[in-house]
Amino acid sequence: MIHVCNLVKALGSGTGRVEILRGIDLEVQKGEVLAIEGPSGSGKSTLLGLLAGFDSPTSGSIRLDGEEISTMNEDELALLRGKKLGFVFQSYNLIPTLTAEENVMLPMELRGDGSAAERRARELLAAVGLQERFRHFPAQLSGGEQQRVALARAFAGNPSILLADEPTGNLDSTTGKMVLELLLDLNRRQGTTLILVTHDAALSRLADRIIRLRDGKIVDEVIPGGETS
Repeated sequence: MIHVCNLVKALGSGTGRVEILRGIDLEVQKGEVLAIEGPSGSGKSTLLGLLAGFDSPTSGSIRLDGEEISTMNEDELALLRGKKLGFVFQSYNLIPTLTAEENVMLPMELRGDGSAAERRARELLAAVGLQERFRHFPAQLSGGEQQRVALARAFAGNPSILLADEPTGNLDSTTGKMVLELLLDLNRRQGTTLILVTHDAALSRLADRIIRLRDGKIVDEVIPGGETS
């Protein structure tokens, strides 16, 4: 599903060159839940942004579902994101003037799937326990509820790959665990490949595999309940 080879991301040049990622090699299988851990500045969010096509690598290759994205132009990347990728961020990124239902419907309407958008949005909001909150605006929802709306929106287009950057970072531990369990439940029901960036080791242990970054490199890999490789 995802194949990354010798991925480098650097800023600047000459003596001022700083390498944020330094030769990342990574494979992620279809339907796998991968957690990425590491201290601040280790390159976690940079790696996720490159996988999403939000930024371009300095060198190396990124293939998503057989397609090389590192050489795509912005129009091609936008089409790829619309068809195959979903995103969940720490800051929720909901549109404040839209209701929960309208936030979830929006990506489907932008893709031209408006006829089924309302039914699909309500199904997803019910799946995350918000069946009574369809008409509420983000400001009327708690942080945990807003993140659940963001989860529903991320799955609205049936993405084959979901990228989540610290999705529980703004939540207390109890709400964060609930949101992550919902995320994993939706992931398993839809067979989505999930890549999750987190600082929370307890949460990442719910993944199939954990990789740890330090100074832009993968320093180890762990199978929860198994051995470090």
